[in-house]
Amino acid sequence: MPEYRVIDAFTDRPLAGNPAAVLVLPDAYPDAWAQGVAAEFNLSETAFARPVEDPDADYELRWFTPTVEIDLCGHATLATAHALVELGVAGPYRFATRSGVLTVTERDGRLWMDFPAEPPVPVEAPEGLAEALGAEPLWVGLGGANDLLVEVADEATVRALTPDIAAIARMPYHLVIPTAPADARVDFVSRVFAPNVGIAEDPVTGRAHTVLAPFWAERLGRAELTAHQASERGGDLLLEHRGDRVLIGGHAVSVARGELNL
Repeated sequence: MPEYRVIDAFTDRPLAGNPAAVLVLPDAYPDAWAQGVAAEFNLSETAFARPVEDPDADYELRWFTPTVEIDLCGHATLATAHALVELGVAGPYRFATRSGVLTVTERDGRLWMDFPAEPPVPVEAPEGLAEALGAEPLWVGLGGANDLLVEVADEATVRALTPDIAAIARMPYHLVIPTAPADARVDFVSRVFAPNVGIAEDPVTGRAHTVLAPFWAERLGRAELTAHQASERGGDLLLEHRGDRVLIGGHAVSVARGELNL
């Protein structure tokens, strides 16, 4: 029977960060089965990895929300690399994904993901955005696979948001990412709302930081950044903006392991 792990990513303590279920499987599996398993776990993402014969990658990696398969997920990639560490697999970890080959390495006690950078392009604020978020946007940009970055006034505004999730779901975006400079400790804060992929609010989102890192690197004039996603669970990320790539570093903690009766 398939073994699974539930791993909290972007945290060094359990019951924080973003939980992902991870299954490292020996062979191929039906898409409908994977989607059903992800719906059963009902976490923001469930990751499925299996070995592949590929000169550029060691594992195929796919990510499913409770409702759809997605093109890129940071925290579930971090969780999968953590699972492989626990299984005794030596890194670096090279994953063949819908977003190309993604590599995770261990450095300075953290796992570092090498992702494509998705710098946001300025766009007009969509009608109803301020009302949907409950805050006035200072700057709006589109980055990545239809992800909307929204700069707001300050950290307190980001933390206090109580958005109209139904209104956000009527907008044609995968992620809506409000952000602002941080008051202390880190460089910037953000939150992520993603009802169109089955997630009202995501606790900590690696993918969003492929958009956030180039934005804040330009604003702050430096490539190395610290970030906090200010969800209820919260999570911390280290970022290195390297041109067309973003390195995203974080910790992960296993909280559960078991077998599926499937």
